[in-house]
Amino acid sequence: MSRMERNKQLHKKLAQEEKQPTKESIFARKTRQQPNNLPDETEMDDVIYDEDQVDHSQRRAAQHTRGNDSPHYQKEGSPQQRKHEDRAPQQTQQKKAKKQKAKTQKTKKNRKHPFLRIIFRVLIVILIYSVGAFFVGQQVAKSDASVSSGDAETFNGVTSADGSNNLLLIGSDSREGETGRADTIMVLQLDGPSGTPKLVSFMRDTLVTIPGYGENKINAAYAFGGAELVRQTLAQNFGIDTKYYTEVDFQSFEKVIDTLFPTGVSINAEKDMSKNLEVAIKKGQQQMNGLELLQYARFRMDEEGDFGRVRRQQQVIDALFSEMKNPVSIVKLPYAAGKVLGYATTDLPMTFLLKNTLSIARGAGGIDRLTVPVDDSWQYGNSATAGSVLVVDFQTNQQAITNFFNQK
Repeated sequence: MSRMERNKQLHKKLAQEEKQPTKESIFARKTRQQPNNLPDETEMDDVIYDEDQVDHSQRRAAQHTRGNDSPHYQKEGSPQQRKHEDRAPQQTQQKKAKKQKAKTQKTKKNRKHPFLRIIFRVLIVILIYSVGAFFVGQQVAKSDASVSSGDAETFNGVTSADGSNNLLLIGSDSREGETGRADTIMVLQLDGPSGTPKLVSFMRDTLVTIPGYGENKINAAYAFGGAELVRQTLAQNFGIDTKYYTEVDFQSFEKVIDTLFPTGVSINAEKDMSKNLEVAIKKGQQQMNGLELLQYARFRMDEEGDFGRVRRQQQVIDALFSEMKNPVSIVKLPYAAGKVLGYATTDLPMTFLLKNTLSIARGAGGIDRLTVPVDDSWQYGNSATAGSVLVVDFQTNQQAITNFFNQK
């Protein structure tokens, strides 16, 4: 077939197809059958939009995943962030509520024990007053030119085996025209096993062995070597140790009594006394000032001699403790104690008095007393160096002292 014939047939076929528009043309069919990988503009826009949607979805998924781990990656305005923002003021309010609750509980706790708080404050005030009054009294005594206070001695005090710190009391008769022997020798125990004040008095005429001086009356130890030698003598002859000492002369005794008890000390005098006394004493219950009390305690010009005097000295100490029941005396006690230590020669620390305040208070009801030598343990004798003396059984008296301190 020639080329012209073929062209005619093709034109004829095309004319027939134009009459049938619903049928796909050969060119259209060929065009559809050809591969076409390049989309038009509309299809490109659709592809870009789809990719944006996918990318956006992926970012939202990643943000959601990170948001579960940390609130800092939450999308602004997301429910998680709003929940966190709402929780912040709630936490602040909870903290304030806890603080208010703790403050309220503390207030309620303080209200539960107002009495204890008041007691504590009162004790603080009492302590401040006591310390202040003590030092004032001490300075007043030291500045008193009418009384000469002795110099402090070397005193090698020893604590007893039972832990008590016994106090050696020495009443000196060192006045003008008189000797320097001790008029009174006592040992006061405040912190012993019994928990109550105990007082042991030693009769001045008791014959003892004084370390370095041989046999003599016990009161001569003070004249030979002061309080320290008295301590050594008591330890060697009676087995009693002392930790502190206090020496008081007659003038100081009078001033202390008149300061502490301006209305006098209530005491029942055993008998009428006048011989060799500056002031006569009448028998019976009465109020004695410092001078009268001193004369009563020193009197021994009767048939009892030194035995009667030691008993009256113990009676005086007992009366002084009993006066502590008076509230006025209790208020003045710190000032008077300061005066005592100011007038006296002593190494007694204030802390010892404070520590044993309770024991001193117990003494207001009476103190236990013992006189050495004890009954049936002595006899009169004579010494070439000391004259008339009391010869004692030391073993019996040592045992009596031990039993006395341990008795409750």
